[in-house]
Amino acid sequence: MKLLIKNGHVISPADNLNEIYDILVQDNKISKIGRNLKEIADNTIDAKDKIVIPGIVDMHVHLREPGREDKETISSGTQAALAGGVTSIVSMPNTLIPIDSIENVKLLKGIIEKKSQANVFICAAITKDRVGRELTNIARFKKEGIVAISDDGASVDNADVMLKALKKAKDTRVTVICHSEDKFLSAGGVVNLGFTSTKMGLRGISKESEYKRVRRDIELAERIDAPIHITHVSCLESVEIIAKAKKKGVKVTADTAPHYFSVSEEAVWGYDTNLKMNPPLRTKEDVLAIRDGLKQGVIDVIASDHAPHTENEKEIEFERAEFGVIGLETELSAAITYLVEGKVLDMVELVKKITINPAKILGINRGTLSTGKPADITVISKDKEWVVRRDRFFSKSKNSAFLGKTLKGVVEYTILGGRIVYVNNADDHRLGSR
Repeated sequence: MKLLIKNGHVISPADNLNEIYDILVQDNKISKIGRNLKEIADNTIDAKDKIVIPGIVDMHVHLREPGREDKETISSGTQAALAGGVTSIVSMPNTLIPIDSIENVKLLKGIIEKKSQANVFICAAITKDRVGRELTNIARFKKEGIVAISDDGASVDNADVMLKALKKAKDTRVTVICHSEDKFLSAGGVVNLGFTSTKMGLRGISKESEYKRVRRDIELAERIDAPIHITHVSCLESVEIIAKAKKKGVKVTADTAPHYFSVSEEAVWGYDTNLKMNPPLRTKEDVLAIRDGLKQGVIDVIASDHAPHTENEKEIEFERAEFGVIGLETELSAAITYLVEGKVLDMVELVKKITINPAKILGINRGTLSTGKPADITVISKDKEWVVRRDRFFSKSKNSAFLGKTLKGVVEYTILGGRIVYVNNADDHRLGSR
């Protein structure tokens, strides 16, 4: 089978591509990139006036399976990914059945093999039951093909345990993804500590609970010269700490999520639980700091932190509602709307943060359009607008921070392994066959 993508503005920072090209796909791989390719193909996509990028790599996704299939499944979550132009995702381990043992890794691998409609890579837990006491078998996890470890949803409070985890991960070349939160400082909080928590009469989550743990984890990594990745960065102080560490040569990378560079704490004053997440929305100053961190390269990656919840977990009192928002289907558009249109990043810089940067951090063979590489490709209409609606989502859950918003940037085609797996037909967007 041959697929020819014609006349698209190809942007692939990994390959130094930023011009109008044709792309020929053959046998599931990129076969040729050039101008005016004449090959006869089984399918042809006219990408004139569209942008063609490597399939997006999202390194922070909660798929909820195994255990909470009422929120999301491997199948529905990967369908949502494809609709958002995401072809590769990392599944986080804080499922009801935690991914903290070889048996549970194998269980998840089996589900992925049967049900996944995109590339799913596994992040396993750092500690058993994710309670921060006893290390999991990181070396065995590596042999099973996991790409990262994290106790996401919780931080490893014991510094000695965290240091041992960093050593093991360094030895086995596994990425450590740190959820940076001191629960002693954040316990019971539901919104940003300060004016918002006072106005709403709710307990606050201090920025200190995040940045103090960011500092500690980076200092531990520096002590043994180990790589470390800080996830969902939300505040100015964390950006400053990461920037200083990078200047010192510490092997630290970081990501943030679209809600942290697009929405500030004032948005929750109406008690909309779709805007409740952890870490919480911060101040306008923090939003600007996140944008600047992205612009300056302090924050390397944009990831969705896709966290689906059922309606009965969200449509209740604010303090009782679950933390988290979905994001697979809006992350690209939010980034184009708030960062590219906002003159924070250009398209090349944005594409780098959603393709090759996460792929390099994870050590996976994705994020590029090099010949011979897997043909995972996303075709975008950058300037086309769409309204975020509940009935558009492929995700089983609808708890989006962008409901009702008009965003720029529409995914027209998603191609996985050389096959067209998603096509946008105005409001009747649909999945293709793998």
